[in-house]
Amino acid sequence: MTSLRTKVLSLLTVPAILFGSSACTPLTDTGTGANAGVGTGGGNSSSSVQEAAAGSALEQLDTLPAKGRAPKTGYDRDQFGPSWADVDRNGCDTRNDILARDLTAIVYKDGTKECVVASGTFADPYTGTVISFVRGNETSTAVQIDHIVALSDAWQKGAQQLSAEERRQLANDPLNLMAADGPANGAKSDSDAATWLPANKAFRCEYVARQVAVKARYELWVTQAERDAIAGVLESCPDQPVPDGSRSAAAAVANPPAAEAGNAPVYANCAAVKAAGAAPIRPGDAGWDPKFDGDGDGEGCTS
Repeated sequence: MTSLRTKVLSLLTVPAILFGSSACTPLTDTGTGANAGVGTGGGNSSSSVQEAAAGSALEQLDTLPAKGRAPKTGYDRDQFGPSWADVDRNGCDTRNDILARDLTAIVYKDGTKECVVASGTFADPYTGTVISFVRGNETSTAVQIDHIVALSDAWQKGAQQLSAEERRQLANDPLNLMAADGPANGAKSDSDAATWLPANKAFRCEYVARQVAVKARYELWVTQAERDAIAGVLESCPDQPVPDGSRSAAAAVANPPAAEAGNAPVYANCAAVKAAGAAPIRPGDAGWDPKFDGDGDGEGCTS
C-alpha cells in the first residue's frame, strides 16, 4: 500500500490574483443490485494502490479503464473508516490538516497545539469567492472538506475491492481532499465529472486532473461519459500536470475575479458576520449581502 505523502501544514499566501471560475459526506442514493461480474480497475494481488504516473493528466487519463458503474449495494461511509482519522499521526485530524493547508491568515484554537483551526481566510476554487471561515456550530459549514472523488462514486468504481485500510487511506488522502464552499460542495454531492464541474471554469483543469490522479492511485475506473467529460476539459489544457495533493488548490489557480472585487469576504449567515466582528453590516461594507437586512432598514445582522 503506497503511503500518503506528508501533508503541507505551512500557511499559503493567497495569490495576488484569485480564481476565475462530507466534512464531505456524499448524499446517498438507492442503487441496488448484485456486484457479480464487475471487475476492478486493473488492480494486482500485491497492492491495489499505485503511484501516479509522471506526465500530464491527459496521459494519465488514458491509463484508466472505462466501464459501467457498479451497483451501490453495500455502500456506507463507515466502509471508509472513521471520519477524519489522524492517518499521518501528527496529532491533528485530517479535517484540520486540510483546513491548515488550504486556508490563510489562520488562527488556531487555544490549547490545541496549533491543531484546531478556529478561523482563517479561504479562497474557494469551486466558486472563485473568498470566505471568512469561523469555527462554530452555525458557521463551520461555510467551509467544508470535499472528497474530490466522492466516496460513493469510488465505491461504485472499484473501491469495493480495496481493503478496509486502503479505503481508509483513500478517504483521508490529501490528494483527494480539498476545502470547499459549503453550498457548492452540497450541490456536487457524489457526482462525477460527467454530471458536475466547478462553476469556476479556471479551476476545472486542476479539478479533473486531481480526480484522474486519485483514480489512478487507487486503481479505480471511470465511466465512458466521465472519461469524455474529463477529456473535454483537458483539451483546453493538454499539459495540465499530474498533481500530488501537497499544496492547496488555491495556489494552482490564476486569474480569479475575486481579486477584482477586493477579496471581499463571503459570510454564510449573520452568525458568521457576528463571529468576524463585522456586525452590524451595511451596504458597501466588505461582505455585504442584501439577505442580511431582513427588515429593510439598511443595516444587517443587528439582532
